[in-house]
Amino acid sequence: MKKRILVTGGCGFIPSNVIRHLLARTPYDVVSLDALTYAGNTSNLADVLGHERLSFVHGDIRDQGLVRDVVAGVDVIVNAAAESHVEKSILEGASEFVTTNVEGTQILLDAIRDSPVERFVLISSSEVYGTAELDPMDEEHPLNPRSPYAATKAGGDRLAYAYATTYELPIVILRPFNNYGPYQHPEKVIPRFITQALSNRPLTIHGRGLASRDWLYVDDDAEAIEAAIEADLDAVAGEAINVATGADIAVAEIASLVLAGLGKPESLKAHVDERPGQVDRHIGSTEKAERLLGWRARTSFERGLERTIAWYVDNRSWWEPVLRAQADVFSS
Repeated sequence: MKKRILVTGGCGFIPSNVIRHLLARTPYDVVSLDALTYAGNTSNLADVLGHERLSFVHGDIRDQGLVRDVVAGVDVIVNAAAESHVEKSILEGASEFVTTNVEGTQILLDAIRDSPVERFVLISSSEVYGTAELDPMDEEHPLNPRSPYAATKAGGDRLAYAYATTYELPIVILRPFNNYGPYQHPEKVIPRFITQALSNRPLTIHGRGLASRDWLYVDDDAEAIEAAIEADLDAVAGEAINVATGADIAVAEIASLVLAGLGKPESLKAHVDERPGQVDRHIGSTEKAERLLGWRARTSFERGLERTIAWYVDNRSWWEPVLRAQADVFSS
């Protein structure tokens, strides 16, 4: 029997790439559920919206009745819906982040208690760890979230674990490190640098730009999520698993690589005040993902950045309206 996969937040960056991957690489039917907030954009799925194995539901994971109806008709859930704008969580407050990232997760978890599924894959975040105390950070690293956004992701992460252990639910928790690639909202650092450079605007770097991250190309993340759907359930149920490359690169170096890739001068780099709650370093252990999922990142950062720059160069018609819409949202 063909599986039906629900991907929440399906019009967002990571989930839209996951949906595209599932349609191309698996026989599964896919249901995309999205509230279409500022980061949820149907144009992210424009090339597959007419696919015979994809259906779209416009709705919010905080809508208990809707969630119960949708969950009753699927076999696997990939919960990738999230409020993820770190600076917004800092400057405007955490309320919306709590309701989506924690309460929305709780509503989905309660739904699968009533309508059991084969598997529930929660897309958590490496941000739950805070600054690296270990090199690399494994899944036993302390959870020390340093922003309101990160705290709400940690809340959803641990809530899912509690449901897995209390109710013996088939839950797998993935903690992707910093994704980048096509269709990423220009609020995030790599597409922000690329679009700033393409517009000949300053590339704004927080502090000295020494904060480093483990950068994961989104197609590799999609492969890890597919692996989590297909892995032996006895091996992965109740587990938290990093999705990482095991290498980190500083933000200032990223800016230089973007400028070089676009033939722009280093003088476009502009340093601004450090962001409150900044995480100094993220670098993820890959051992558990290799052991339990048989997965390892395949895309080098150089190749991934080259592909990403090329996509933004070729898709101004996608990101220019997104930037205008963002300006409207944050000026209102």
